[in-house]
Amino acid sequence: MIFIVILYGLFMVQLIFGFSKIKKFAPISFAEPKTTFTIIVPFKNEAALLPQLLDSFSKLNYPKNLFEIIAINDQSTDHSAETYHHWRMANGLIQTTLLNRVKLSKSPKKSAILQAIPIAKYQWIITTDADCIVQPNWLLTFDTYIQNHEVSMVAAPVLTIPQSTFLSHFQYIDMLSLQGTTIGSFGIGEGFMCNGANFAYTKKWFEALNGFEGNTDLASGDDVFLLQKALQNKPQKVGFLNSKTALVQTKSEKSWHNLIQQRIRWGSKSSRYAIPFSKELAVVVLLTNFGFVCSFVGCIFGYYSWQQWLIWLLVKWSFDMVLLLQTSKAIGTKKWIFPIMSSLFYPFFCSYVGFMAVWGRFSWKGVSYSCKT
Repeated sequence: MIFIVILYGLFMVQLIFGFSKIKKFAPISFAEPKTTFTIIVPFKNEAALLPQLLDSFSKLNYPKNLFEIIAINDQSTDHSAETYHHWRMANGLIQTTLLNRVKLSKSPKKSAILQAIPIAKYQWIITTDADCIVQPNWLLTFDTYIQNHEVSMVAAPVLTIPQSTFLSHFQYIDMLSLQGTTIGSFGIGEGFMCNGANFAYTKKWFEALNGFEGNTDLASGDDVFLLQKALQNKPQKVGFLNSKTALVQTKSEKSWHNLIQQRIRWGSKSSRYAIPFSKELAVVVLLTNFGFVCSFVGCIFGYYSWQQWLIWLLVKWSFDMVLLLQTSKAIGTKKWIFPIMSSLFYPFFCSYVGFMAVWGRFSWKGVSYSCKT
């Protein structure tokens, strides 16, 4: 266990160091808007949440002739399409398109993107999800960053909106850790992860990379596999936009079951990662957390002392806290609640999700998928 904790610490030190190398992007003033964007939004049965996203689009501080929105309806059985139509009628100055999804991939989101890109009018594609909210200066921040950096792909932060429950705050802290890992890995030149709810790339480079070719058989991964393909091609053309004004917020899952299904879906992609560092980190994180679960059981049966277990946990928690504090300072939106409870619960959560992501199944949008495919 000591060896695993030391190994975990070495990886965390790299991420903490890497995070410090990704400077916070906070320009004193925004550049004159020049970049054109096509925003792609797939949705399925999101009538309850779609109005929040559309309202945030209405409040964008960006010239309406420089962006368009392509929404793709994935066989919704609620009033999502009607909600979108009503919003379009009330916001006629915003260029909008509504498509019905055609299955072009095993992944509904990949299919939506593949369907939208050929008809996209503008040079930059930016994807988000129907359960999200964007900041008023979202596009302005992307535009200023793009004008100041020679990039063709930009990943940006995503956090959940914390509510008053332990479940919600657990997700918020977990998302902070994922964002910290993402930013830290970019800082050491080992970027491997991003979130499709806030991801931009040029239409030209998407086509040059052959899009999702090579992973259309997977139910998710419209973001990470494209990112990794780009990093293997021209890493200098990929950037991370470390900015609160570019932050996209998404809803928390309402139940532990839904959260576990989401995390299994995310974790199921890891076996197909092309970046060696990402696989090494995934194995070390899983072994560390599973080690804590095993040693916890060992304490119950007297194989370890509780003092040893708490010392190991404190060492791990110290590394975690440094990265979490860095991330919270850069992009955080709320004060933490339940950090100790979350830290104690996380090894059990991570171990279960980790093993299920390899040998289990998950459900998404009413469809069941095997993690082995």
